[in-house]
Amino acid sequence: MASSPAILDSDFRYIDKKGNLMRTRTELTISQMLSFLDEDYEYDYKLILKNGSSVIVDFKTKKGLIEVIDNEKDIQKYNKIKENCPEEKIMAIGHPKYTAQIKELQDLVFYDKTPQTGSIFLEDPSFSFDYAHILPLVEKCSILHGHTSSVMVELVGQMKDNLLVDFGIAKKIIKEVVAEFDHKFFINRKYLKKEDSSHYQIQFDGPKGMFDIQVPKNTAYLLEGEATVENLSSEIIKLLAPKLPQNVEAVGVYIYEGYNKGSHIIANLSR
Repeated sequence: MASSPAILDSDFRYIDKKGNLMRTRTELTISQMLSFLDEDYEYDYKLILKNGSSVIVDFKTKKGLIEVIDNEKDIQKYNKIKENCPEEKIMAIGHPKYTAQIKELQDLVFYDKTPQTGSIFLEDPSFSFDYAHILPLVEKCSILHGHTSSVMVELVGQMKDNLLVDFGIAKKIIKEVVAEFDHKFFINRKYLKKEDSSHYQIQFDGPKGMFDIQVPKNTAYLLEGEATVENLSSEIIKLLAPKLPQNVEAVGVYIYEGYNKGSHIIANLSR
């Protein structure tokens, strides 16, 4: 099996509802708060100073500017705005390590602790399943065939006391979800011709001719999309999401389809 890649806070991509790619979790939180308050904003606003130079401010709203203080350069930028544009209303948000260096305490919002993002990964022989599927859009895979696949799961989120999730708890959840996939026939729901109380009839006209099969419902798994290993990864994430603790913010699922090949899907969780 391939080893799990390390996932750092800097590896995350924080995207607001407008599609802006944020640099930090703090910026994303601010954008979410502004959206909740129905306060329109412009991200990475270019502010022209009185001396003719310009700076990029994190947020511009109708009521003022917001700058996230993450480093010494942000402090310099903040001070430059205060000196050159005293009429601009600006608030600084950041860690006391940096914001304590700013004199205007009434303009500051502190957060007491730097968020610590952590990740764990789990591989176990019990995270494997046998299944059959058909991919009508791929000629060589458009006939009924099967695989034995194994799964590795990454969990990413905010740690408490240097712990993300207890391995025993995570293993139990993952094992329960993977078990739902074992010895199932996976197929895109759009190929469902008809059904009764106990069976599905699957039918499509593919590269190898007309396919028509009746399968028991308790051995079939209908997917919203083709039964690719990528889609199976996404489906496992959907099943895992409601079972995981609230501090888990993203899940990555590797499914190996045979030796040294497979799929990896990572997704942020929406609570």
